[in-house]
Amino acid sequence: MTPLLLHACCAPCSLEPVRHLREEGFEPTICWTNPNIQPTDEHQRRLAELRRWCRETGIELIEAAEDYAAWERCVAPIGARRREQRCRACYALRLAEACRVAEREGFERIATTLAVSPYQWFETCNAVLEKLAGAHGLTPVIRDWRPWYPEATRRSRELGMYRQNYCGCRFSAAEAALDRARLRDERKAAHHS
Repeated sequence: MTPLLLHACCAPCSLEPVRHLREEGFEPTICWTNPNIQPTDEHQRRLAELRRWCRETGIELIEAAEDYAAWERCVAPIGARRREQRCRACYALRLAEACRVAEREGFERIATTLAVSPYQWFETCNAVLEKLAGAHGLTPVIRDWRPWYPEATRRSRELGMYRQNYCGCRFSAAEAALDRARLRDERKAAHHS
């Protein structure tokens, strides 16, 4: 098996990437560095779930540094109106730390679960990963796991995993709440038609 560092945002989004990477002959070690996740209890809940899953499945987990001040300084000022730019800056902050960890720990390959969800910016995320991996002498392993998102959702529910309903930052929490309210209103309107 070929060692690979897999940056993970949560346990549910790790399910299919780990399965597929192992089928390809990789042995993933998961790296957690997600200073974007807010509030603190949400951050702790996601990390606890990832720790539990890694422990139960025998996957090594590296908990890397998380620079909350850098997130507030470099990502938060972009705000809600420029979502793709905000997400690009957030990906870069998290993946830069994961690349530092990969280089320090002797990995040659790196991947991320960040673009598993169809709600993420797939091309943007992978462009950031390619650039940062190259700067650290790493080979990015980029796969499109979005077609398996429904499977990951199903499996995570079967496993009783905690599943969040937003990406992680306070902006995504607000955006997700607005989307849920819009969908609820559309269902009500369709029901009364």
